[in-house]
Amino acid sequence: MKVMLRHVAHTRSGDKGNTSNISVIAYAPEFYPHLKAQLSADRFKAHYAGVVKGQVQRYEVDTICALNFVAHDALGGGVSRSLCLDNYGKSLSSRVLSFEVDVPEILRPLLVGYGDKGVDAR
Repeated sequence: MKVMLRHVAHTRSGDKGNTSNISVIAYAPEFYPHLKAQLSADRFKAHYAGVVKGQVQRYEVDTICALNFVAHDALGGGVSRSLCLDNYGKSLSSRVLSFEVDVPEILRPLLVGYGDKGVDAR
């Protein structure tokens, strides 16, 4: 079943100069293998088409079921050089939560916010 990343993980972010650092942390260890298989550095960069202009590196932090992405040339030159405030780390980390991932139906009970009060996967 396809769901938005927000139902299987949360994010943390930071920025330094023109580089954004975004961590994607699975809500449950059962989701982590699916994140690792589907959220590659290339797919992460493609999700930000036109925003992340440089290289994206992905680091796996298996002990806490997290992926850490370092996106270079992603912040319009950095806080002091850009007029586009929406491109900073926190908004980029929110944007990745709309990335779609495929998870087995058996994991449905572990999804966070899925089906709550009529909210669906999309």
